[in-house]
Amino acid sequence: MLDSKKISVNLHKEALFNLYGIADENLRFLERLLGVEIVGRNDVIIVNGRRKDISRAERVIEKLKKYAEGGKAVSRLLVEETVENDKAGDREPLPENTAKQGKSAGLLVSSKRDLVRPKTKNQEKYIQTIFDNQIVFGIGPAGTGKTYLATAAGLYFLREKLVERIVLVRPVVEAGENLGFLPGDLKEKIDPYLRPLFDAIYDMIEPRIFHELVENEIIEVAPLAYMRGRTLNKSFVILDEAQNTTVDQMKMFLTRTGNDSKLVITGDITQIDLPVGKKSGLIHATEIFQGMDEVKFSYFGTEDVSRAEVVKRILDAYEKYDKNEK
Repeated sequence: MLDSKKISVNLHKEALFNLYGIADENLRFLERLLGVEIVGRNDVIIVNGRRKDISRAERVIEKLKKYAEGGKAVSRLLVEETVENDKAGDREPLPENTAKQGKSAGLLVSSKRDLVRPKTKNQEKYIQTIFDNQIVFGIGPAGTGKTYLATAAGLYFLREKLVERIVLVRPVVEAGENLGFLPGDLKEKIDPYLRPLFDAIYDMIEPRIFHELVENEIIEVAPLAYMRGRTLNKSFVILDEAQNTTVDQMKMFLTRTGNDSKLVITGDITQIDLPVGKKSGLIHATEIFQGMDEVKFSYFGTEDVSRAEVVKRILDAYEKYDKNEK
């Protein structure tokens, strides 16, 4: 017969959100680690299970409650360490050095799916470069994982409380960046242009959770033109399709960098849709930032394509044709 216990946490709203995690993911993670059922109802946590497992859950929750109350970010890593330390005796968790750890083995971005794993050496280097540097450019053909892996890294950083929000940005060349004449509100206007970013996120987290994060402004989606005049602190910012930025737009975007933020800029320099005579801000960036310690570049080739095998052959055929034309 299973027992049940109510644990009062009595935390203010922000600390309670910190303790429970996004969409209660910390509680779901605790369930898996401790073999119990946990329900969070406002400031009361109900634990169902065997008596000894409930006792352990109560100790762990009380410890995590103190961290949340003191303003310490309750990340998945902290939850895991607190459980392990309870099993081994009451020790303080080790300092979190998550951003400095190698991530070639994969990233846990949500309870929905397994680890997001890089499939090629260039993808491994790309993820590690994102973890080790503030501004990273990912350049290569379609299907090489530039945007997908950047999105996975962003969700990982958000989950581990290394950033406070994710900002997804794209130039909207087809609509002239103005968007004013398009029907609907801002979200309805830009959704078609940000759909590739949404597709990557939907593959990693539940759509319900994504929309909840958008509503709470933890994930923000915006056209590039709306970045002007802003400073983005403690944010993970992804600029997709960067080959379609102008030089001035790229300068404007890069100078939005704030404290404790990461910027990942992705693009394919063979797919530029700018008007004739306009230089791509992505190409210009590769010319002026090479060798700058604060800015790193990751390059991908057809060998990194993660889509159907035929896509690699199609890209190789186009590349061969382009070389013969020159």
